[in-house]
Amino acid sequence: MLNIMIMPCLDMKDGRVVKGIHFVELKDAGDPVENAVFYQREGADELALLDIAATLENRKTRLEWVKNVSSVIEIPLTVGGGISTLQDIELLLEAGANKVSMNSAAVKRPELIGEAAGQFGSGTITVAIDAHRNPAMISGFEVVVAGGTRAVGKDAAEWAKQCEELGAGAILPTSMDGDGTQAGYDLAFTKAISDAVTVPVIASGGAGKLSDFYDAVTQGGASILLAASVFHYRTLSIREVKEYLRDRGIDVSL
Repeated sequence: MLNIMIMPCLDMKDGRVVKGIHFVELKDAGDPVENAVFYQREGADELALLDIAATLENRKTRLEWVKNVSSVIEIPLTVGGGISTLQDIELLLEAGANKVSMNSAAVKRPELIGEAAGQFGSGTITVAIDAHRNPAMISGFEVVVAGGTRAVGKDAAEWAKQCEELGAGAILPTSMDGDGTQAGYDLAFTKAISDAVTVPVIASGGAGKLSDFYDAVTQGGASILLAASVFHYRTLSIREVKEYLRDRGIDVSL
């Protein structure tokens, strides 16, 4: 089995880390630099920084946030929010990001994935797929964009497959139905995506207890486990999660 990675996520708005439920009801969750330092010390394998308002506010990711966070950590940093051009990616990488996560712009113009992978390498390009349940879709899940505000009539698993074919190096599926609820990852959604692709799948949205992380690997097929609320509010520590997984035969780096 692959070495499983733990990835805390800094959802950013107005210069602060925030967390909501179903993408709304946002609450403050601390300073991004302090959180980044803390998570690296705790044993995080990677870190995500998502500028959650960038697309809705029709702007680019705040580069100063990326510079501030990247300057205090050595673990890989994935940055997302408002990425729509190759220049956006170049600026983020120059600011200290190791990988970028694109979403709405990729749905609007899928060729961007191939162009980005060709210029920066597949390993640099993650495609985030936000979705909600829709029984009319073959997989049962429909892609939504613009911070979860607009459904696009596209099947999430088919879109994931297309993203991999275009050159995406990882897929980050987030269930709007589970986001921030701490009721567990949406395993059916995660599994639908991991069954559709061979690249790493990042489980996201809803982790609340130790068994959720185990289930995301064994039932969802994820190889990277992203979480926010449980880490921000210190419900669980990264070390707790890793020891729990290791004790159950999952390969993790302590």
